Amino acid sequence: MRKLALVLTFCVAAVCLALPANGVYSYTLKSIDGQPVSLKSYRGKVLLLVNVASKCGYTPQYAGLESLYEKYKDRGLVIVGIPANNFAQQEPGTNDEIKKFCHNRYNVSFPMMAKVSVVGEDKTPLYVFLTDKSVNPQIGGEIKWNFTKFLFDRNGKPVERFEPAVTPDSPQVTSAIESALDNKK
Repeated sequence: MRKLALVLTFCVAAVCLALPANGVYSYTLKSIDGQPVSLKSYRGKVLLLVNVASKCGYTPQYAGLESLYEKYKDRGLVIVGIPANNFAQQEPGTNDEIKKFCHNRYNVSFPMMAKVSVVGEDKTPLYVFLTDKSVNPQIGGEIKWNFTKFLFDRNGKPVERFEPAVTPDSPQVTSAIESALDNKK
C-alpha cells in the first residue's frame, strides 16, 4: 500500500512538472510584426484564440470575429488571430501579406500573430498545449481545420472549443463569451 502511494505521488509530481504552471499564460508568440507577445499580457481578459487562414472557405469568419471584437472588447474580450498554413496551403502568404489582407479586406483590429504550425511535428508549443487531451480534456484534440476557436475565461481557464463550422456570431459562441465576460472571478 505504501509503495502504491509513493508511486502515485511520483506520477502526480511528474505530471505537474510537465504542465505549464500558468496554462495558456505560459506561452509567448510573435506578433504579425515580429514582436514577442506573452499571452500573460491578456490575464484578466476573456481570450478567444483562433487559427486563421486567408484562402479558406471559412475566411469570411474574419468579419464575424471583428464584429465580436468590436462589440465586446470594452468589456474585456481579446481575440487573437493565429495564421497557420497547415490545411490545403490556405495561408501561403508572408506575415506582411497576411496583415495587409486582414486589414484591407476585413479591417481586422484584433491582435494578429505571426504564422505558425498548429499540427504536425513542427506544431507550435501553444498548440501542443491546447490540443493535449490529458492537459485540457474539455478542449483538447487535434485541430481539424482553419478557424478552430478556443475560449478562455479571465483566469486563463479553458471554457469551450468551437470547431470551424461554428461561426463567431452563432448563439453558441456569443452566449459562451457573454457568460465568461459576466463572470468577474
